[in-house]
Amino acid sequence: MTCDHMVTYRLPMDDVFDALAHPIRRDLLDALREKDGQTLGELERRHAVTRFAVMKHLRLLEEAGLVTSLKTGREKRHYLNPAPIQRIVDRWVSRYAAPFVRTMVDLAETFERGAAMSRPGPKHVWEIFVRAAPEEIWTVLTDDARTPLWQHFDMTSKTDWRPGGAITFFVGDRPMIVGEILELEPPRRLVHSFSARWAPDVAADAPSRVTWELLPIGATATKLVLTHDDFEGETATSRAVGGGWPEALSRLKTLVETGEPFLMPPQHG
Repeated sequence: MTCDHMVTYRLPMDDVFDALAHPIRRDLLDALREKDGQTLGELERRHAVTRFAVMKHLRLLEEAGLVTSLKTGREKRHYLNPAPIQRIVDRWVSRYAAPFVRTMVDLAETFERGAAMSRPGPKHVWEIFVRAAPEEIWTVLTDDARTPLWQHFDMTSKTDWRPGGAITFFVGDRPMIVGEILELEPPRRLVHSFSARWAPDVAADAPSRVTWELLPIGATATKLVLTHDDFEGETATSRAVGGGWPEALSRLKTLVETGEPFLMPPQHG
């Protein structure tokens, strides 16, 4: 009996491991983790290899599902997709062991950052899928009149919608968050600084950065990626914002998809 007729089946996870095997491809993923949505020109400056070589590495990352690309005008921007790596974690790390593994990884990264004397990467990253086109989400996201409908704590906002313009969130007449528009690319990308003012401990922190990215999925859906990063280490602000943004995203999703504001049910102790 011969085995000449046997077929070797290749699983999607094999492509992920192959893609992660090369140091240049791992560095490209690190670069997109630091700053998502980079062009080929931005990424190729990191390596002393040809433009064609970087293109080939990016293509392999795309085939493995680790990178997605979006063409806007003449530019093609590349975005990190961590989902395949998360599936690997889910397969081999049980839900009981996950908190301990995460703690060990965080501890190791803390020592590595201290040795390298570098700022940490993104502190918080959330992804949410919305049944609407990017233009529909952008319309709500950038409408100061509708801010109380999707922001938590019934905030209002006042924004000068231009690069360099001020963005301020109020509760009553009191500024709670102040920032500056750093990037404005309708209807796909909004970046602004973030300085919290709701308590003395957070008011002492340096400004951080919030990035909104709206990535179309077909004609009627969008992956919204919110990244809050550029903290100067573990700060009061970095610890505080983890609970607020998921609620804000849920409110925004509900408003865009249904036209009705999200009403948080009463909390009973």
